[in-house]
Amino acid sequence: MGAEILTLFLIFLARVVDVSIGTFRIILVSRGYRNLAPILGFFEVLIWITAIGHVMKNLNGFYSYIFYAAGFAAGTFIGMKLESFVSIGYQSLRIITTEKVTALPLTLREEGYGITTITGRGLKGEVLLMYTTVPRSKVKHVMEIVEELEPNSFITIEDVRAYKSGYIAQPGFSERFGRGVTKRK
Repeated sequence: MGAEILTLFLIFLARVVDVSIGTFRIILVSRGYRNLAPILGFFEVLIWITAIGHVMKNLNGFYSYIFYAAGFAAGTFIGMKLESFVSIGYQSLRIITTEKVTALPLTLREEGYGITTITGRGLKGEVLLMYTTVPRSKVKHVMEIVEELEPNSFITIEDVRAYKSGYIAQPGFSERFGRGVTKRK
Protein backbone atom coordinates (compact mmCIF):
# COMPACT_ATOMS: atom_id res chain seq x y z
CA MET A 1 0.00 0.00 0.00
CA GLY A 2 2.82 2.44 0.92
CA ALA A 3 4.61 1.69 -2.37
CA GLU A 4 1.41 2.41 -4.34
CA ILE A 5 0.96 5.77 -2.67
CA LEU A 6 4.61 6.64 -3.33
CA THR A 7 4.19 5.67 -7.00
CA LEU A 8 1.05 7.82 -7.32
CA PHE A 9 2.85 10.74 -5.70
CA LEU A 10 5.84 10.32 -8.04
CA ILE A 11 3.53 10.22 -11.08
CA PHE A 12 1.87 13.42 -9.89
CA LEU A 13 5.19 15.13 -9.14
CA ALA A 14 6.74 14.08 -12.46
CA ARG A 15 3.77 15.53 -14.36
CA VAL A 16 3.89 18.77 -12.38
CA VAL A 17 7.58 19.20 -13.21
CA ASP A 18 7.42 18.18 -16.88
CA VAL A 19 4.32 20.23 -17.68
CA SER A 20 5.73 23.26 -15.83
CA ILE A 21 8.88 22.99 -17.92
CA GLY A 22 6.81 22.57 -21.09
CA THR A 23 4.61 25.57 -20.34
CA PHE A 24 7.64 27.71 -19.60
CA ARG A 25 9.40 26.42 -22.75
CA ILE A 26 6.44 27.37 -24.97
CA ILE A 27 6.30 30.85 -23.45
CA LEU A 28 10.03 31.35 -24.06
CA VAL A 29 9.70 30.25 -27.69
CA SER A 30 6.77 32.62 -28.23
CA ARG A 31 8.89 35.48 -26.85
CA GLY A 32 11.81 34.70 -29.16
CA TYR A 33 14.12 32.90 -26.69
CA ARG A 34 14.55 29.81 -28.85
CA ASN A 35 18.01 28.60 -27.84
CA LEU A 36 16.90 27.50 -24.39
CA ALA A 37 13.86 25.58 -25.67
CA PRO A 38 15.67 22.40 -26.83
CA ILE A 39 17.41 22.03 -23.47
CA LEU A 40 14.15 22.42 -21.59
CA GLY A 41 12.46 20.08 -24.08
CA PHE A 42 15.03 17.37 -23.38
CA PHE A 43 14.31 17.39 -19.65
CA GLU A 44 10.58 17.75 -20.21
CA VAL A 45 10.42 14.59 -22.33
CA LEU A 46 12.80 12.67 -20.08
CA ILE A 47 10.54 13.33 -17.09
CA TRP A 48 7.40 12.60 -19.17
CA ILE A 49 8.76 9.21 -20.26
CA THR A 50 9.40 8.34 -16.62
CA ALA A 51 5.88 9.36 -15.59
CA ILE A 52 4.14 7.56 -18.46
CA GLY A 53 6.25 4.46 -17.75
CA HIS A 54 4.88 4.32 -14.21
CA VAL A 55 1.33 4.81 -15.48
CA MET A 56 1.75 2.02 -18.05
CA LYS A 57 2.99 -0.35 -15.34
CA ASN A 58 -0.19 0.38 -13.37
CA LEU A 59 -2.77 0.18 -16.18
CA ASN A 60 -5.24 -1.44 -13.81
CA GLY A 61 -4.89 1.40 -11.32
CA PHE A 62 -7.59 4.02 -11.91
CA TYR A 63 -5.85 6.29 -9.41
CA SER A 64 -2.72 6.49 -11.55
CA TYR A 65 -4.84 8.11 -14.30
CA ILE A 66 -6.29 10.59 -11.83
CA PHE A 67 -2.87 11.50 -10.42
CA TYR A 68 -1.45 11.79 -13.97
CA ALA A 69 -4.21 14.20 -15.00
CA ALA A 70 -4.01 16.16 -11.73
CA GLY A 71 -0.26 16.53 -12.22
CA PHE A 72 -0.87 17.90 -15.71
CA ALA A 73 -3.36 20.48 -14.41
CA ALA A 74 -1.11 21.52 -11.52
CA GLY A 75 1.92 21.68 -13.84
CA THR A 76 0.11 24.01 -16.23
CA PHE A 77 -0.81 26.31 -13.37
CA ILE A 78 2.70 26.26 -11.88
CA GLY A 79 4.29 26.85 -15.31
CA MET A 80 2.20 29.99 -15.80
CA LYS A 81 3.04 31.22 -12.30
CA LEU A 82 6.73 30.55 -12.93
CA GLU A 83 6.62 32.62 -16.11
CA SER A 84 4.90 35.53 -14.38
CA PHE A 85 7.44 35.35 -11.54
CA VAL A 86 10.44 35.39 -13.90
CA SER A 87 8.87 38.06 -16.19
CA ILE A 88 11.12 37.57 -19.20
CA GLY A 89 10.77 40.01 -22.07
CA TYR A 90 9.18 43.37 -22.72
CA GLN A 91 5.71 44.75 -23.13
CA SER A 92 4.46 47.74 -25.04
CA LEU A 93 1.88 49.98 -23.38
CA ARG A 94 -0.46 52.30 -25.23
CA ILE A 95 -2.15 54.80 -22.93
CA ILE A 96 -4.92 57.06 -24.23
CA THR A 97 -6.32 59.87 -22.14
CA THR A 98 -8.81 62.64 -22.85
CA GLU A 99 -7.19 65.01 -20.35
CA LYS A 100 -5.93 68.17 -22.04
CA VAL A 101 -3.11 68.70 -19.55
CA THR A 102 -1.63 65.67 -17.89
CA ALA A 103 1.41 65.11 -15.67
CA LEU A 104 1.58 61.47 -16.71
CA PRO A 105 4.27 61.70 -19.44
CA LEU A 106 6.53 63.85 -17.26
CA THR A 107 6.06 61.57 -14.24
CA LEU A 108 6.82 58.44 -16.26
CA ARG A 109 9.93 60.07 -17.72
CA GLU A 110 11.06 61.08 -14.21
CA GLU A 111 10.64 57.41 -13.21
CA GLY A 112 13.03 56.44 -16.02
CA TYR A 113 10.60 55.29 -18.71
CA GLY A 114 10.81 56.43 -22.31
CA ILE A 115 7.49 57.91 -23.40
CA THR A 116 6.37 58.98 -26.86
CA THR A 117 3.30 61.21 -26.98
CA ILE A 118 1.01 61.98 -29.89
CA THR A 119 -2.06 64.18 -30.01
CA GLY A 120 -5.01 62.50 -31.68
CA ARG A 121 -8.72 62.77 -32.18
CA GLY A 122 -11.15 60.38 -30.50
CA LEU A 123 -14.92 60.03 -30.44
CA LYS A 124 -15.33 62.84 -27.91
CA GLY A 125 -12.57 65.14 -29.12
CA GLU A 126 -8.84 65.53 -28.64
CA VAL A 127 -6.89 62.74 -26.93
CA LEU A 128 -3.30 62.22 -25.87
CA LEU A 129 -1.70 58.92 -26.90
CA MET A 130 1.34 57.74 -24.97
CA TYR A 131 3.54 54.84 -26.00
CA THR A 132 6.20 53.08 -23.97
CA THR A 133 8.02 49.76 -23.97
CA VAL A 134 9.11 48.42 -20.59
CA PRO A 135 10.46 45.20 -19.11
CA ARG A 136 7.56 42.92 -18.09
CA SER A 137 8.66 43.19 -14.47
CA LYS A 138 8.04 46.96 -14.57
CA VAL A 139 4.55 46.92 -16.13
CA LYS A 140 2.79 46.79 -12.76
CA HIS A 141 4.71 49.87 -11.57
CA VAL A 142 3.79 51.80 -14.73
CA MET A 143 0.15 50.77 -14.34
CA GLU A 144 0.12 52.02 -10.73
CA ILE A 145 1.40 55.43 -11.88
CA VAL A 146 -1.19 55.59 -14.67
CA GLU A 147 -4.01 54.57 -12.30
CA GLU A 148 -2.98 57.25 -9.82
CA LEU A 149 -2.67 60.11 -12.34
CA GLU A 150 -5.13 59.12 -15.07
CA PRO A 151 -7.64 56.61 -13.66
CA ASN A 152 -10.00 56.97 -16.65
CA SER A 153 -7.37 56.36 -19.32
CA PHE A 154 -7.67 53.57 -21.88
CA ILE A 155 -4.69 51.19 -21.81
CA THR A 156 -3.62 48.32 -24.03
CA ILE A 157 -0.66 46.07 -23.34
CA GLU A 158 1.05 43.90 -25.92
CA ASP A 159 4.00 41.52 -25.77
CA VAL A 160 7.07 42.73 -27.65
CA ARG A 161 8.76 40.00 -29.61
CA ALA A 162 11.71 42.13 -30.76
CA TYR A 163 12.82 45.72 -30.73
CA LYS A 164 15.60 47.77 -32.29
CA SER A 165 17.25 50.79 -30.66
CA GLY A 166 15.24 53.47 -28.90
CA TYR A 167 15.08 53.95 -25.14
CA ILE A 168 14.06 51.22 -22.72
CA ALA A 169 14.25 51.42 -18.92
CA GLN A 170 17.22 49.69 -17.32
CA PRO A 171 16.53 45.96 -17.07
CA GLY A 172 16.26 44.02 -13.83
CA PHE A 173 17.58 40.54 -13.08
CA SER A 174 15.05 38.69 -15.22
CA GLU A 175 15.71 40.80 -18.30
CA ARG A 176 19.46 40.27 -17.89
CA PHE A 177 18.82 36.53 -17.63
CA GLY A 178 16.77 36.68 -20.82
CA ARG A 179 19.53 38.56 -22.63
CA GLY A 180 21.99 35.85 -21.62
CA VAL A 181 20.01 33.51 -23.82
CA THR A 182 20.27 34.44 -27.49
CA LYS A 183 16.97 35.81 -28.69
CA ARG A 184 16.00 35.14 -32.28
CA LYS A 185 13.56 37.15 -34.34
